[in-house]
Amino acid sequence: MHQYTYACPLRWSDADAYGHINNAQFLSYMEEARTRMFQEVIATNEEGRHANAFVVSRTIIDYRAPLLYGPEPVDVHVWVTKASAATFELAYEIRDAEQLYVEATTKIVAYNLDTGSPRRLSEAERAFVARYTKR
Repeated sequence: MHQYTYACPLRWSDADAYGHINNAQFLSYMEEARTRMFQEVIATNEEGRHANAFVVSRTIIDYRAPLLYGPEPVDVHVWVTKASAATFELAYEIRDAEQLYVEATTKIVAYNLDTGSPRRLSEAERAFVARYTKR
């Protein structure tokens, strides 16, 4: 199993008046990591991206510790926990070397934006998901 890791920079505007990263920003951090992880299976042309999209259908976040704004990035670790013909679940840990800040999951649906309906994962997508699946 491969785990994808994205070094996510913290932005000053992500912090609240107390210097904590706002809880809603963690969704953006997860999205940034997921988008970079999917680069190899996302179509490069507009038509392909519409016919072979992925959408988030559910997100669950458990906040473990407050994250203070600082100059160093945090690592967003991503892997697949389960998969079916048209969906898969991603797990995330957002952490640095000393502290776990967030554990989360998202359910991802393979989707055709042109038809407005779910679709089955392609063979290449299934292989991609399998490579990141924890066994």
